[in-house]
Amino acid sequence: MTTSTTPTPYGNLTGPTVLRRLATAPTAGPLAALVLACAFFSLMTDQFLSGGNFSLIIQQVMVVGALAVGQTLIILTAGIDLSCGAVMAFGSIVIARMAAQGTVPPLVAIVLGLAVCTGFGLVNGLLVKLIPLPPFIVTLGMLNVAFALTHIYSNEQTVTDLPGALTFLGNTFPLGDTDVTYGSLLALALFAVFAYLLSSTSWGRHVYALGNSPEAARLNGIRTGRLTIGLYALAGLIYGVAALLLISRTGVGDPQAGQTDNLDSITAVVLGGTSLFGGRGSVLGSLIGALIVGVFRNGLQLMGVASIYQTLITGVLVILAVTVDQISRKRTR
Repeated sequence: MTTSTTPTPYGNLTGPTVLRRLATAPTAGPLAALVLACAFFSLMTDQFLSGGNFSLIIQQVMVVGALAVGQTLIILTAGIDLSCGAVMAFGSIVIARMAAQGTVPPLVAIVLGLAVCTGFGLVNGLLVKLIPLPPFIVTLGMLNVAFALTHIYSNEQTVTDLPGALTFLGNTFPLGDTDVTYGSLLALALFAVFAYLLSSTSWGRHVYALGNSPEAARLNGIRTGRLTIGLYALAGLIYGVAALLLISRTGVGDPQAGQTDNLDSITAVVLGGTSLFGGRGSVLGSLIGALIVGVFRNGLQLMGVASIYQTLITGVLVILAVTVDQISRKRTR
């Protein structure tokens, strides 16, 4: 006697098939690396597995993680944004200085800071699409512009005595035996929202189509110019959110902030399995990539390893991730 199974919209969901799909998912490799890193550091130091330490790791990666969300949107289109850290720093100075001086109410200062960061992203998108210029060159130039404006506007001074509305996201609430910041929740919510938008909406499918083949996307009726410009502007808005998270974490407006966060955000995106050639990757992978960086830095610090070796290991991880991506890309041709 034979039995038949009714096919589902998702195919044959037998155990081996599900396991095979999970094993071949783009985030499977990064997630396995994260689990192995956690296992390694839990064996090397007793402090690693504590709830307080995990909360600290999330707090440490939430700013770079937010930047990585915007960076993912750009890299999915085969672009890159070197200006994100500098734009974030300028946005944080705009918000902090306006609010501290009492020029405008804190909430208005936040809105203006978000608008400024969005404006930087909009200019990036216009230059990339309308002239057009390579994203690397445009965002490299914008990095210098934002960096200079940050130091000019701040007069090289750290902005202190900020109102509570700006540092609220740095406050904590108890979760079991662990204190969690509201900023951590905002960062995780940002990942959740864009994970849904990219995976479950027509807008997300258009983003992937643009990254795979701009010409094919255009021939299929996608307004690639508008989409590209909109993505850069949206990334700028996300950098503004990262600026608010930065202020809430440090409690000041620091003109020296964000100088290496552009590279850290790219590192998180690449480690998370997003292809630098566009069209493949996920925001969830970028979250995992940011956590990998945070876990390695935290674990090595607990082990007493010098910070220069942390940078060395991070660089090796990036090279390995790009190598795997290149090999995978060649196999799928």
